[in-house]
Amino acid sequence: MREESQRPIVAAIVTHEGRVLMVRRRVSEGQLSWQFPAGEVDPGEARDDAAVRETQEETGLDVVAVKLLGERVHPKTGRLMSYATCEVVGGTAHVADTEELAELAWVAHSEIPQYVPYGLFEPVQKYLDAVLLS
Repeated sequence: MREESQRPIVAAIVTHEGRVLMVRRRVSEGQLSWQFPAGEVDPGEARDDAAVRETQEETGLDVVAVKLLGERVHPKTGRLMSYATCEVVGGTAHVADTEELAELAWVAHSEIPQYVPYGLFEPVQKYLDAVLLS
């Protein structure tokens, strides 16, 4: 079971019309209340494929993964995290996984600190600065 719980996690950084998609989990992970759509990478699955799958499962959005921004061991959870940028290709965002998610929001750049007061992974912040402030 230990190996199972240590699979890497991928977070999907989905931007659309000047906002980034964030979800609030029913059970918060420590201080993590609002976060990006995310989940474990299945064995043999590519990280970008996992980002696309998790986004679809959690929010009903069809996205394509564009690029991997980086990875780190998350300071709050100790899990290996990868971050993939994604673009919307279809669907409307809604809480598709009602067991896992409480709500979702399209967040403007200026609102990010209200959702994530402890700051974002630097490559993610730089990407959002570039995409959302242009």
